[in-house]
Amino acid sequence: MNASNLAQLCIQQRVPPAALLAALLARFGQQFSTALVVREQHGRDESAFSVPPPAAVVFAHSTRDVADAVKLAAQYTIPVIAFGVGSSLEGHLLAVQGGISIDVSRMNEVLSINAEDLTVTVQCGVTRKQLNEAVKSTGLFFPIDPGADATLGGMSATRASGTNAVRYGTMRENVLALEVVTAQGEIIRTGTRAKKSSAGYDLTRLLVGSEGTLGIITEVTVKLYPLPEAVMAATCSFASLADAVNTTILIIQLGVPIARCELLDANTIRMVNQHSRLSLREGAMLLMEFHGSPASVREQVEIVQALAADQQGEAFEWANTPEERTRLWTARHNAYFAGIQSRPGCKAITTDTCVPISQLAEALLDSVLEAEQSGLTYFLVGHVGDGNFHMGYLIDPDSASERASAEQLNSQLVQRALDLGGTCSGEHGVGLHKMDFLLAEAGAGAIAMMRAIKQALDPDNILNPGKIFAIE
Repeated sequence: MNASNLAQLCIQQRVPPAALLAALLARFGQQFSTALVVREQHGRDESAFSVPPPAAVVFAHSTRDVADAVKLAAQYTIPVIAFGVGSSLEGHLLAVQGGISIDVSRMNEVLSINAEDLTVTVQCGVTRKQLNEAVKSTGLFFPIDPGADATLGGMSATRASGTNAVRYGTMRENVLALEVVTAQGEIIRTGTRAKKSSAGYDLTRLLVGSEGTLGIITEVTVKLYPLPEAVMAATCSFASLADAVNTTILIIQLGVPIARCELLDANTIRMVNQHSRLSLREGAMLLMEFHGSPASVREQVEIVQALAADQQGEAFEWANTPEERTRLWTARHNAYFAGIQSRPGCKAITTDTCVPISQLAEALLDSVLEAEQSGLTYFLVGHVGDGNFHMGYLIDPDSASERASAEQLNSQLVQRALDLGGTCSGEHGVGLHKMDFLLAEAGAGAIAMMRAIKQALDPDNILNPGKIFAIE
């Protein structure tokens, strides 16, 4: 998404008429706001895009609230954009065509915990930390961990994954059922609490990853997992980034059931140390976690230590207590904010790709070399156990040359991933930023099929318009 394309999208603003604003105020009262500060809060996410805010914000407390707001907007063909906690990175939440933001963060009830079936049903505004706090007494947990304390609705809409995906999968594998408000304001349900089904079209999978363009998710049923009997976390430093990447490839190719395998380069470790007041070795590092029985964890650790030693890995350091592990993983999750704070006033152009594990070294190392040669400050983190890594290019938001350089690096990184059989986004989603890349990845025929689905379900294009692909 270049500047001219973004400007063209923003020209297509659909301004809500006074009659719609009056109807929303009458229906929602103090749950409705046109205050500029509220609108601006709901008109930005963690991306580097800057667009006008929505015209108004509705604070939904129930599925009926969402349905009523959508029905009113649909009468005037005015866009609606669901808003959770605003942690998305690719412009998903931005009101590029104007409209109404529907804030679902107050829909935060855990509706039913079915421990015997290893499932839980929540409202869309429940966050992953809140969910795990609610189920911890059952001996179960929800493993999908994208870093930010995102909502389950947002995580479903973007098909999120994160640090545990190498063992537990992504939201695609872990969402069983949804309640959704359609573009007509109808409330539908997809899926059941059963672990599988062959009944009809898989609408749940269609909606997971649709980024709010096909419906607004209001309830989510997800799988839970038993808390592992033993958990051990470790860091291992390497003489070079290549050695760390090659160790990861060997771990995965040998089938070691590692739960987490994260990569940080020396540059990022330096930022993390300063931000989180740690003293991690400033070199290429793998952060790993092992789950299972005490015997199986020991076996996993021994295998990984041997593999790392063969690749010049050294200084294994263990985090055995829950407090030590939490501190270690909190520092990893704060890598993005550590990068931002390392250059005051900067914006981050972030990107992520995912490639087959055999192609990880080429994709990652060439991308790092290009970033080094550009002279831009950057950070690198990777869920490398499943071939997914992230680059963040830190730019002066007022510097057109720095922005152009960062976007060129992003373009080269994504094209390399596509050439190696990978994808333009492993977990951030498409939003605004990856629209051109999705076309390159999927092809015109597949985009035409997506467009046909969108037009069939949302003929007036009111659900988060301007995202994923253009409507012709």
